[in-house]
Amino acid sequence: MKRIALVALAFIFPSSARATTPSADDLLAAMDEVLQFDTRTSTATMQVIDARHTRSYKMKTYARGQEDAAIVYLEPAREKGTKMLKKDDNLWLYMPRAERVQKISGHMLRQGMMGSDMSYEDMLDAADFEEMYEAEVLGEEETAGRACWKLEAKARDESVSYPRRLIWIDEENMMPLRQELFALSGMLLKVWEMSDIEMISGRPVATRMEIADQLKQGSKTVFRLEEVSFGVELESEIFSRRWLERK
Repeated sequence: MKRIALVALAFIFPSSARATTPSADDLLAAMDEVLQFDTRTSTATMQVIDARHTRSYKMKTYARGQEDAAIVYLEPAREKGTKMLKKDDNLWLYMPRAERVQKISGHMLRQGMMGSDMSYEDMLDAADFEEMYEAEVLGEEETAGRACWKLEAKARDESVSYPRRLIWIDEENMMPLRQELFALSGMLLKVWEMSDIEMISGRPVATRMEIADQLKQGSKTVFRLEEVSFGVELESEIFSRRWLERK
């Protein structure tokens, strides 16, 4: 798969050069390069906001490539020790109060993680955009005050969660600042925004992410990164079923 080194992005798409529009494939490859990593750990907070109340969570996450990820909830006290494990195309949930591991599959994948606007299915879809979608550059358009390339991406396989996406890719750092996610019917399902971009370990990182489910009035989920590290050594056991029940 074609890859574009981060250090070359400014050379390939210089901010002063607007005469030539980059290809959709190059933009998706550059965006993948920004979003992908070998290993990562992070601590984050998640606020689930709806018309009635706001619920807050704190979690520690571990990730290896695009296929393996693990989450352990630290707060609130009633959810402390709850764990999730993503391994390839499989997803498991461990609930300490029930002391059991449950595989998330079928219709359950479409449910919100801890009642949030991010579904379990969204976790499984962390893959190569360039591989999953074919795209067309619609032009340049600002979002959040930033100059972006606007793309329309259509899934190569219509069985994916979102067969069509509109993506606004920051012309400077290649971060997808806004995505509108559509069902096969054309219905807008979610709006996914990334902001508060910081340079961490030489790469742009969105320290704030907001997801709004368009089918739930007044609902949104806000993630904030408190700390993140890339290229860290991780125990192999973290990405195993045994880790889920480890105290």
